[in-house]
Amino acid sequence: MLTPIKTICCLGAGYVGGPTMAMIAAKCPHLQVTVADYNPQRIAAWNSDELPVYEPGLKEIVASVIGKNLFFTTEIREAIRTADLIFVCVGTPTKSYGIGAGRAADLRYIESAARLIAEVAEGNKIIVEKSTIPVKTATAIQSILEANSMHGATFQVLSNPEFLAEGTAVEDMESPDRILIGGQSDPAGLAAVKKLSDIYAAWIPRERIITTNLWSSELSKLVANAFLAQRISSINSISALCEATGADVDEVGRAIGMDSRIGKKFLKASVGFGGSCFQKDILNLVYLCEAFHLPEVAEYWRQVVHINDWQKSRFVEKIVRTLFNTVNGKRIAVFGFAFKKDTNDTRESAAIHVCRNLLLEHAKLAIYDPRVDEEAILTDLQGAGVPQELLETHVHICTDPYQAVEGAHALATLTEWDEFRSMDFARIFDLMLKPAFVFDGRAVLPAEELKAHGFDVFSIGKGI
Repeated sequence: MLTPIKTICCLGAGYVGGPTMAMIAAKCPHLQVTVADYNPQRIAAWNSDELPVYEPGLKEIVASVIGKNLFFTTEIREAIRTADLIFVCVGTPTKSYGIGAGRAADLRYIESAARLIAEVAEGNKIIVEKSTIPVKTATAIQSILEANSMHGATFQVLSNPEFLAEGTAVEDMESPDRILIGGQSDPAGLAAVKKLSDIYAAWIPRERIITTNLWSSELSKLVANAFLAQRISSINSISALCEATGADVDEVGRAIGMDSRIGKKFLKASVGFGGSCFQKDILNLVYLCEAFHLPEVAEYWRQVVHINDWQKSRFVEKIVRTLFNTVNGKRIAVFGFAFKKDTNDTRESAAIHVCRNLLLEHAKLAIYDPRVDEEAILTDLQGAGVPQELLETHVHICTDPYQAVEGAHALATLTEWDEFRSMDFARIFDLMLKPAFVFDGRAVLPAEELKAHGFDVFSIGKGI
């Protein structure tokens, strides 16, 4: 018999664990929610006024419940021991070595979490997979738990994938399209599913809480992200055709988006998608298809990633060709480094790849982002293969956008921050070298206004 849920533990204080647990604590004041992580700096940040994750509205939610029924700690064993329900929100990066390198998910953190739970747990525990994982991982977790339980604990493993979009995570948690919970169909499994459903039902209508089997739940997360990324790659492929023919990709996107069979979302062309999920999940799906001997399906999804990489390379080539076939020693102002607006997350950001390729052409970059700090930018560029010498001599991190454009040959917009739409473009033009080039990789700047000021403008997906 599963005990009533009174205490919740979340393993992992990252972009998923912290915000999700803050919302649960805010909506379920009768529950004690503890977020545990080995990283003391991250935990200290959650316990401070400067949260490690930026999301509009998140700081206010955390402030309303922290120290009341929401706690952040490095005392992981105690958090596990006292919890009735344990969310597993640890990282599942793409493997960089061995079998499946570059495609398969690295599950070492999932396995470590399962072994630690088995070692510490007592009584009856519900374990909830929140991390994005390959189908059938629940079976592995259940096997590890049962084989290594030190205190005779019993476990029910559920799948509860997150579908948060960074930048709108608070809104997505407040009013989600759906909550998906997968579990076993035996009485114990159904009881565990009901207990987790009841937590979400505190603020989410029951009709939006979908229950299914474990495997469908696990696979749904990968497929959802693959379908969304597919739409972005599709419109980005058309953006190149629009540029060549004189069409406007925004007008094309609006026209096809009004078709009820298609819909208008994720039809905005850009320099490429990024974030922690899309590429990782598509590559995981590719690996699964290969493992189940479906090479044609694997190749189909691999092309979604290929188009995304091509779009980033195409943007850099456009800059180099336009600047008289060389950017060596030329200052290029970069507006935006986060993978999208309203987040400080830079994982797989298109800006990393664009900046790296420009630096390898020996361009000098002046980078400004309102939420991403200097350390994160330099770490990402170094991780992408930019030599230390170039980082020291060719990269300048700016705290002001006008500082970035001073003396620049060109401006490249790589994140769609709202502030970029209404800047003093006359001042920017005066600060830049002439001819002053603008390369708008997000199609967010007022192109006609820029041209009126004298800029030479390239906007992604716009005909010339």
